Formats: sequence, C-alpha cells, structure tokens
Amino acid sequence: MPEDVRARQWTGTSVGLLLTLVLAAVLVTVLPDGREKDGGDCIPQTVGSWSEDDRLTAEFARYGDDAGRADDWTGGDGTHSVRLPDGRLLWLFSDTYLGQVYGPPNPLGESYAWRDTTAPLVRNSAVLMRDGRLETTLPAPLFPDPAPNQWRWPVAARVEPRSPGSDEQVVRVLLWVRTAGQSPWIYGVPTATEVATLSLPDLRVESITKVLDEQRVQDPSRRVLFGTTLVEDGEWTYVFGGDDGQAASRSASSAYVARVPEGGLAEPGAWEYWDGESWTTGARPRPVLGDGRLKGVGSAFSVVRQDGPADGTYVLFTMAAGTKGLAAVTSYWACSPTGPWHGPAKDFTAPLPQGQVAAYNPQVHPELGDSGRLVLSYDVNWLEAAGASAQLNRNVSLYRPRFVTLRLAPAR
Repeated sequence: MPEDVRARQWTGTSVGLLLTLVLAAVLVTVLPDGREKDGGDCIPQTVGSWSEDDRLTAEFARYGDDAGRADDWTGGDGTHSVRLPDGRLLWLFSDTYLGQVYGPPNPLGESYAWRDTTAPLVRNSAVLMRDGRLETTLPAPLFPDPAPNQWRWPVAARVEPRSPGSDEQVVRVLLWVRTAGQSPWIYGVPTATEVATLSLPDLRVESITKVLDEQRVQDPSRRVLFGTTLVEDGEWTYVFGGDDGQAASRSASSAYVARVPEGGLAEPGAWEYWDGESWTTGARPRPVLGDGRLKGVGSAFSVVRQDGPADGTYVLFTMAAGTKGLAAVTSYWACSPTGPWHGPAKDFTAPLPQGQVAAYNPQVHPELGDSGRLVLSYDVNWLEAAGASAQLNRNVSLYRPRFVTLRLAPAR
C-alpha cells in the first residue's frame, strides 16, 4: 500500500484529531447593505444529555462484517448522509476499505473479525440504507481521482432543484480535492472545493464542477475547503468550511461560511462568501470562529439549525481543542451563522473501543432525529500513523462510525 495512503488512514477526513464541537443558534437580521448580525433573542443551546445509539452502530458493524460480497464497504470514515426523495438514505464516506472480512479469531488468535492486508482501500464510497437497514454499496470509488496524486473526499450533500425554480431534483455532493504532500500534509494538501451532481433515482454521477480553487493561496494552512456541513434556511443553503490551521501547529482551525440560493450549489457564480462584513462573490472569505489557540474548529465539523422552542438556533459539532479533542465533544452557540459565536460550553466524552484510538469528525444527521433528538456520528481510527493499517486490518471494528443521541437544553 502506498506510504501516503498508510499515513493518511488515521486522520480520515477530520483533517486532524483536535477539533471543536460547536453549538449555534441563529436569528438573522438583514441590514440594508446585506450584512447579517446577531438578532439577540435566540436561545443559547448546549448539550443537555446524550446516550449511545447502539442500534445504528450495530447496523454498520453487521453490514461491514457480512462476508457475502467481496466488493462492498467494510469500514470507512468521513461519515455523511442525505435523505433521498424515495425514502432511502445515502451514506457517503471518504477513505474506505472494501474486500472480504473474516470471522474471529484473527491470525494473532484474538477474538476480532479481520481483513487481509491486501484488502483494497479506495478514496470514497457510498452505501444505501432503506428502512434502517444497509443494503448495498455503490461501485467504488464513486468519484474518480481528478489527476495523478490527487483524490476526492465527499462531504455534505443535499437534494435540491436541478436549477433555481426547476421541478426536477438532483443530489448535490460537496467534494474536497486534496493533493499528496509531505509532512505535515500527510493527509494531503487542500486544493479545491467541487460539487458533484447525481441523477435521481439512479445516483449516476452526471458532472463535477469546481466552485473554489485554492491553489493560488501560497500557505496551505490558510486554504479553505467548504462543505463539511450544509444548513438549509429558507431560500439559502449555508455552506460551512474550515482551513487547515491545525496542520500548521495551531491548536484549532478557523470556521468560514458561504451561502448559495436553492438550486445553485453547482454554479460557482452563485456562491457568496462572508468577508467579515457582508456577503460577496469577489473577496476572500473571513473566519467566523477561531482564535488559532483554544477556540475554533477542525476542517470537519457539523452544523444544524434548531426548530421548536429554540427556533432559529444553529448547532455545530466538532471535537474539543487540545488533547481533550481525542475523545471530547464541546460546543459553542451563536444567533447567526456569521456569529458572534459563544463558548466553548461543557463537553462530553464519546465512547471509544479499547486501544490507542481517537474520535474525530462529529456529524449530525438531521434526517434521523425527531422531537428535539439529534443523532450524531463520529469516526474512530488508530491514533499512531505508524502501523495503523495493520491495526485496522487486525480488528475491522475500529475503522467504522459510532453513533450517539443528543438532546439540547438552554445554556446557563
């Protein structure tokens, strides 16, 4: 297996393990010049309670351990999901193991299901779920490499009109393009944000459009990739992104936000970026959260918009800054996607399997929640890059998403 792939496996799409969980609440006031400010009357939110979602975690374990096929998903990270119009759930993953899984004991005599060291690893995959049961893996990789030594990681997705006002729906998938690099860029140098258009209902990749090329930004740690999470609010889709500040030895990365009118995700000219004062199509985006030290996010975090008693509240999840970020999820809140953001609030520790492992990439799946209940996934990987591949093959249960259920409460 190539060295860049081996080195990459423990980081997944988290772009580092020290992330920051963010809770946000938004009531937007639009000023005459188009700026958005803190409405001041949203309800601050934080995690009130949480519990393990054993059913979802077990379903991915069941599907990954199924030895009936040799070309389907057996483990992956970068977990995202989107509900399709026919009720199916499309799960998107970044680095993914395919191949055969064998029942315990493994070759070392341990009671773990395992895979051979020759099992293929692809840069992205997609799995379909119906009525809570995973059914099939689409041909992988779903999104081909754009060029030699480059690859695509899928992130957030949504169903939207093919074009503004159209009755035909398609799936838009945000993609991160990365280029192989040397340390500290063992997970690849951030290169561009793209949008793929998939047809419905057959999920054929029709086109891939580049919406933001970051290659002209000389400092890779300042390059911004968008699409870690999408939030639909009225006629706008808010697209959040992050830089790679953590790779440059900053304790936390910064968060950014863009907005796109419904039906326009695949149109580069429709994207507007928050420049610190207004939405613009021409200027560089400016951070909405992050001081480079104890406050901020990783490039993989998640935002939702609250309904009900906390109507208008945006909620964003990521791991805590510092060493706690290997397992602890923390939170911020705000009354606008552009801030100001408040926090971090109290954190909770995600359950982890035994071994030198870490949690990363917390993602909320709104289509699975109800009545104030949020379902959040997080990825798990071996902590040390050296020998990670051997550990993940030795115990296939490690490199799979885990799930928890959250309930939010007013922040005190």
